[in-house]
Amino acid sequence: MNQPRMENFCGRRLVVPCMEPVNEAHVVEPGLAVVEIAACDDQTAFAVQELLATRWATAAADCTTRDPGQPGVRLRCYLDVHQTLDS
Repeated sequence: MNQPRMENFCGRRLVVPCMEPVNEAHVVEPGLAVVEIAACDDQTAFAVQELLATRWATAAADCTTRDPGQPGVRLRCYLDVHQTLDS
């Protein structure tokens, strides 16, 4: 049996088995966040990213990825929750 990767281990279960490690620079201070979106298709993933971008400063992704053997698509974007956008 494969051992879970410790950088993505929470308690007794694996949070997301195929998630790549987060670059320390993206979470170097409070208020910065990395959000990985899992969705059934590109349109849904981009809609969620756009929803996040209407609220916070977002470094948006321009493409999704597919993990072999896993359903759907993934998209990773970066947020700065200190920079709220005016409504």
